[in-house]
Amino acid sequence: MDPAFKQCPKCQHLRTPEESGDAGVCPACGLVFAKWAGRDSFVPPSLRAKAAAADEAAPLAEITDRLLDAPRAVPAAHIHGRAAIWALLAFWGLRLALLDYRTDELLESFMHSIVIPFHEAGHVLFMPFGRFMTVLGGSLFQVLMPLIVAGAFFIQQRDAFGAGLGVWWAGASMVDVSAYIYDAADPQLPLIGGGTGADSFHDWIYLLDVFHQTRHSPFWGGLAHAIGILVMVAGLAWSAAVLWRQHRRREDVNPLLP
Repeated sequence: MDPAFKQCPKCQHLRTPEESGDAGVCPACGLVFAKWAGRDSFVPPSLRAKAAAADEAAPLAEITDRLLDAPRAVPAAHIHGRAAIWALLAFWGLRLALLDYRTDELLESFMHSIVIPFHEAGHVLFMPFGRFMTVLGGSLFQVLMPLIVAGAFFIQQRDAFGAGLGVWWAGASMVDVSAYIYDAADPQLPLIGGGTGADSFHDWIYLLDVFHQTRHSPFWGGLAHAIGILVMVAGLAWSAAVLWRQHRRREDVNPLLP
């Protein structure tokens, strides 16, 4: 008997020297060791490769299902309503992307009116963490708040479509911040407290000066603007993929649904 099979791999029977019979067969359960050792040979190589590929793809498929999670049977009005919201935000995002962040155009946009309360709240929220975080907290929180909303939709509500729109909002908030960053080198934007950064406190003059980057603010502002646009596009792409999957699932359940 092969030393590797002194103990049966199936029933765990341990052969004793007193036992006789075919050394290639387990005396307890009748397992033929040669067949057990060559069990993979009974499976065609193509099927083994397919099974291995499926095992490797399973974690990715699970993540995809979670990211694109959508109910199967919903009224058509639900999908059409979401599609209308998506189209509105896509148009709004395009308008924001085309505004000149090097001027005060972004400050005159409706989005700026939405994010400025979160900006001011961020200063208060991060006050316990020192002066640097207090100043940074304004811009940080106006971008962080939409991501918190996106996380709530995704984790608590299991609404991937809403989470995608939250990501869009974070990108739009970053586009809004880009004008403030760009302005630091040559402050022209009117501040809430009055004046400009030339005669009043300017968040990004202080923040960039900490790293001796104030004169490079046009670069950092342009970078923030580009990243903001990419984040908006990512959020719209995610929510569109969820909406399309929801539409397809609805048809799969019942193609005759109204």
